[in-house]
Amino acid sequence: MSAETVEYLWQLPLSLAGGLLIGLAFFASLRRVTADYLGGNVVRGAALQLLRLGLLIGVLFVLMRIGIPVLLAFVAGLVIARQIILRRERARQP
Repeated sequence: MSAETVEYLWQLPLSLAGGLLIGLAFFASLRRVTADYLGGNVVRGAALQLLRLGLLIGVLFVLMRIGIPVLLAFVAGLVIARQIILRRERARQP
């Protein structure tokens, strides 16, 4: 095994877990953004939205620089987190 392969062996699970955790926070915070917009607090909603997107873009950029496999593992974690949040929100609906 090459040194690059050994690096990816520990980076991939960490990236997947990071994507899951950041994704859970990212998609769960969308409820707060929506509540702010609908409640008339547009400035706070816009600020939170910019913060959410800025942090995600920053993380994606760093992972892109590390390598495509790490980036893909992170995005897989985001997709899993999205599904978890969607199921939770659908269960809340009457």
